[in-house]
Amino acid sequence: AFDLFDSEGTGTIDVNDLKVALRALGFEPSKKEIKTLTDNLSDGNNQLQDDENDKQKTIDFNDFLEILTTKMSEKDSPDQLKKAFILFSQGKNMISLEDLRKVAQELGETMSDDELKEMIYEANKKDKDGSVMETEFLSILNKAFTG
Repeated sequence: AFDLFDSEGTGTIDVNDLKVALRALGFEPSKKEIKTLTDNLSDGNNQLQDDENDKQKTIDFNDFLEILTTKMSEKDSPDQLKKAFILFSQGKNMISLEDLRKVAQELGETMSDDELKEMIYEANKKDKDGSVMETEFLSILNKAFTG
């Protein structure tokens, strides 16, 4: 999502685009929440930067990851993860290779079918049916965000 808004490849995105990027990932942040998230960036070196050209506030990718980690660790994240599953699966009860291919294309990722199949295989080691059920999807994401 970050790269979609960093269209010039500067390594930063405008804070105004942060809300849109988070919405694209299934979150619904308010303006106040965006301000709180950006004000709480942990490293003093990661403070909002003024872009010299247009005086807009920007954040870099590390700031974006910190904000995303914060959002994913909120108590309502299981609901957010279920929303992500619905987006990936197109409302079905499983994610197919075609669904994953479509999501990768929408995110601008160029991945081979072999890479996508490997992702499905890793998420679905128990029944190996070639698709990812909601419980498998949530399990993988929970492992990713809890270490």
